Amino acid sequence: MLIFAAILISFIVIKLTGLDGKLGFLSTLFIVSTLLIFIQQWRLRDKAAAKDSLLSSFALLGMIMTVIPIVSIVYTVVIKGYKGIHFGMFINDMSLNSVNDPIKDGGLLHALVGTIIMVGGALVISFPIGVLTALYLTEIRGKLSRPIKFLVQAMSGVPSIVAGLFILSSLVYPVTKSLSGMMGSFALSILMIPTIARTSEEMLRLIPQELREAGVALGGTQWRTVAGVILPAARSGLVTAIILGMARIIGETAPLLLVSGGGDSLNFNPTSGAMGSLPYYIWKSFLTGGTEEAFARAWGGLLVLLAFIFILFGLARFISGRKGN
Repeated sequence: MLIFAAILISFIVIKLTGLDGKLGFLSTLFIVSTLLIFIQQWRLRDKAAAKDSLLSSFALLGMIMTVIPIVSIVYTVVIKGYKGIHFGMFINDMSLNSVNDPIKDGGLLHALVGTIIMVGGALVISFPIGVLTALYLTEIRGKLSRPIKFLVQAMSGVPSIVAGLFILSSLVYPVTKSLSGMMGSFALSILMIPTIARTSEEMLRLIPQELREAGVALGGTQWRTVAGVILPAARSGLVTAIILGMARIIGETAPLLLVSGGGDSLNFNPTSGAMGSLPYYIWKSFLTGGTEEAFARAWGGLLVLLAFIFILFGLARFISGRKGN
């Protein structure tokens, strides 16, 4: 009954104020519904219940405003991306084709392989550094703990293009003189280290103190206890940190535009030659195209990239759930 009253009052308000469209109606409906529920709770119960209903309404609004963009993005990518999906795109590269060729010609095999190689290289660099940083913050707790923690938090907010510019100016121009997949891995590792370090730190803090005390009581040194007790106990949490770190960087475009070269042919050697990636493939299809085929390739690449990210986050949730059980 209350919802019907809210809808009726909303229509009256819209007629009197001139608000129109879906946004105007939904905004008016939310305000009217919140006020009606607030008054109802105050009359039937008390002032505290009315305040609670008011806060619950705003919490619901916040949840809806968060979910709507996510659903809209996923829906748009799926609707526009499935047109660019075909079997050949996973077994061919773009060395002999352009983005404006028929959609059945060429593919993104080079981009898939390049993304896997560069993300894997970044993982090899970032995982030891991130875990050792987390161990220092949770187990050693030395004098540098506070500045290191501050730097890790600050690095989490570094724009991705800054990482690319840093590698470009410090390694590419003065040392290698060429763009390659390895430079892309270095740039991505700068973005990956904070995620792994912070996630690993939180996971290590969840390990009960009794395990540490038991290891020391059995005569083990601190590092023996860490290696034989703490790290095995936090194994699933560290795997979650790896997956979240990979999901963090797999869609980064700006650093790769500067340092990877973005090749169109299949390249398995990260130390020599330009290397393609999914973000670069999508960017190039949108920028240099202009035809329906180019846009279909771009949206298809977006759909593949989005699927990768969902799979990685799903694995992280699954592993976290197993740890909790």
